[in-house]
Amino acid sequence: MELESLNATFVIDMFLLLLIGIGPKIALVPFLEATREMPEATKRRVLRKMLTTAATVAVLLLILGGLLTRLLHFSPGALGVASGIILLIIAVTMVLGQHDEHSGSDPIEDKDPMQLAVFPLAVPYLLNPAGIVVLVTASAEASSLAVIAVVVGVLILILALDIAVFRWAVHVSNHLDESRMLVTEKVFGFLLAALAVQLVLDGLSDVGVIHLTGH
Repeated sequence: MELESLNATFVIDMFLLLLIGIGPKIALVPFLEATREMPEATKRRVLRKMLTTAATVAVLLLILGGLLTRLLHFSPGALGVASGIILLIIAVTMVLGQHDEHSGSDPIEDKDPMQLAVFPLAVPYLLNPAGIVVLVTASAEASSLAVIAVVVGVLILILALDIAVFRWAVHVSNHLDESRMLVTEKVFGFLLAALAVQLVLDGLSDVGVIHLTGH
């Protein structure tokens, strides 16, 4: 991620990265599944908690990410490798499924809705490992306040998109075709797995373990 110059390419890249990292797609199906049996008022409370938690953590990472890399002595490359591994686990869960059909209970159903909104919906589904890498890297390597301002602006835009999509989902959740949603989850899981591998490769390249052609 090039952080030294502000241009249209940087803005577009940042938008796409944050759309993956804190956009609605990964969290949408888990949100619909987790809130399926909840009253609409509770769904709205879960939605507010999920969005505010993810936004708060994102802002804190953007403010403190650079400091954390120095205090904890890890590089953005190491963070990329760790995040790629976690994202790969999430992707495998999306593809293979996380519930045992023969089990008599679902662990999600046993959780308090507000706790569920924080984990796993806010983190790591809405604000996922890819978003954490982007925000911490921006905090640690941004060359000017202008770069940070652009990241903040794009983040606000993505969060506004999240609000619109999830509010729409609450309204139409009872009419959505569950089988189609599951198919899109599986397909997107494969794409996330590829992204996870790329995060690991980029992280290994950043720390000098491997060399990627074109980097």
